[in-house]
Amino acid sequence: MLTVKNVNTYYGQLQALKNVSLHLKKGEIVTLIGANGAGKSTLINTISGLTPPRTGTIVFDGINIAKLPPYQIVELGICQVPEGRQIFKALSVYENLELGAYLKLRRAGGRSAFRASVERVFALFPLLWERRDQPAGTLSGGEQQMLAIGRALMAQPKVLLLDEPSMGLAPLIVKEIFSVIQALAREGGTTVLLVEQNAKAALKIADRGYVLETGKVVMEGETAELMENREVKRAYLGRERKEIWER
Repeated sequence: MLTVKNVNTYYGQLQALKNVSLHLKKGEIVTLIGANGAGKSTLINTISGLTPPRTGTIVFDGINIAKLPPYQIVELGICQVPEGRQIFKALSVYENLELGAYLKLRRAGGRSAFRASVERVFALFPLLWERRDQPAGTLSGGEQQMLAIGRALMAQPKVLLLDEPSMGLAPLIVKEIFSVIQALAREGGTTVLLVEQNAKAALKIADRGYVLETGKVVMEGETAELMENREVKRAYLGRERKEIWER
């Protein structure tokens, strides 16, 4: 469904991604793990068009999207849930969801697509229905993360890019968010690319994983084998903290 091949991304003269290649199959969850600064968020932003690659290809459903603007990438079916949620805090929950469906609403029949999307979001996150008229900035951190995911789902994406969805959340909320991510892939057929500092939790729900280190893919494989790989433990936790993983 999505193939990233030999992608090189720069911030000015600083190279952030170095010949990165990966692929996603329909309906699977793939996770990116690695230390801070490894290039995980940059890769998500590169796929979504926010930081276009200088060289390389990103092929989605047969189309090279590497040089397309972000709104066209959304229209094709790739949506990002950014790190830190980035909801519109002054707007209501419902208005945030409407903005997520903006491109859908512009088309003929957009209203019916909107109704289907909003019903799906409220079914996944009943708390958002209860708070639909509430300013988004007054939600708890977990509710804001639900809203950020819901806003992306309003565009009915084929591929969902999730950047650190568990950041700053209580364990019970993280468990709920990860259950929804699994349901989106297993029941809804949505393909998920998951960037997550909580590597162990991410590997538990993912089908495959890639390890990024200083802008390069240094390892890939099925999650079961990555969970047992000492190099994965080192890349994520650091040599001096391996014992934390192993407890």
